[in-house]
Amino acid sequence: MSDKPLRVIFAGTPAFAALHLKAIINSKHQLTGVYTQPDRSAGRGRKLQASPVKQLAEDSGISVYQPTTLKDIAAQQQLADIPADVLVVVAYGLILPPAVLATPPLGCLNVHASVLPRWRGAAPIQRAIEAGDTSTGVTIMQMDAGLDTGDMLATNTCPIGPQSTAASLHDDLARLGPPLLLKVLGDLQNGRTHPQKQDNEEATYAAKIFKPEAKVDWQQSATVLDRRIRAFNPFPICFSTLGSERIRIWHARPQSSDATRRAPGTISRADEKGIVVACGENEIVIETLQLEGGKALSAQQILSAHRAKFTIGNQFDPLLPNERQ
Repeated sequence: MSDKPLRVIFAGTPAFAALHLKAIINSKHQLTGVYTQPDRSAGRGRKLQASPVKQLAEDSGISVYQPTTLKDIAAQQQLADIPADVLVVVAYGLILPPAVLATPPLGCLNVHASVLPRWRGAAPIQRAIEAGDTSTGVTIMQMDAGLDTGDMLATNTCPIGPQSTAASLHDDLARLGPPLLLKVLGDLQNGRTHPQKQDNEEATYAAKIFKPEAKVDWQQSATVLDRRIRAFNPFPICFSTLGSERIRIWHARPQSSDATRRAPGTISRADEKGIVVACGENEIVIETLQLEGGKALSAQQILSAHRAKFTIGNQFDPLLPNERQ
């Protein structure tokens, strides 16, 4: 057993990554450098804003590096000059070329928000909900040149509930990841890792989320729409057009219907319990929505000021043929 702490370089960008960085900061291991994406403009003033990882690293007195790419020879040499045993990557957002993967003596670890090989790729949390999965988890893997194809070093699972959103599931996984990462770092320190090959035949791909995907196709079933609404909350948020106004749907629930068949997208009821809309199969009850220029509010609050918009029989615009995936 080795008592010598590992020297760790950390690479990550969003809040999910910052939680893992915090765990390493509070551990026995030594952080020798932090990599994160360049500052991005945000907000109405479009001011440059540091990532959550950068903010935490600077607050902790850790050196921060923000190259625009790691494919550059100079950037690779800069990383190689930092003393480190292992590189930990959590939602970094930049590709690590082979030269970088080969730099740390103990390799590069990645914290991935699914139980691999299911949902390799950019949006594992959203795609798991969208697909109707009942569970997911976190995998710590040894990185290789493929897309989330490396050997698995540890996994932990959690359920996906019928009301789970991408936001709530993100938080569940963010609680699982840090202790699992520290366990793997301890295993590495003591030479006790047990790499497990992934079954490539079981792999699925979690494609990046694009805003046009969030437009509601009312011809889909209520069950499918419910999953998409939850998967795309808090980004990019499902939306549809009613009249000339784009309406964003934050929370909804499916319900069975034996009522007289209405065209998909047609409002069949609107009261304090929600705005009920016909789907290709059954109905969806919109409980929280957002009008253009307004805040996300309950259906009851929206109806108190805008009931005429949601008259029974009004119909949300259908998806055009060229918009259907």
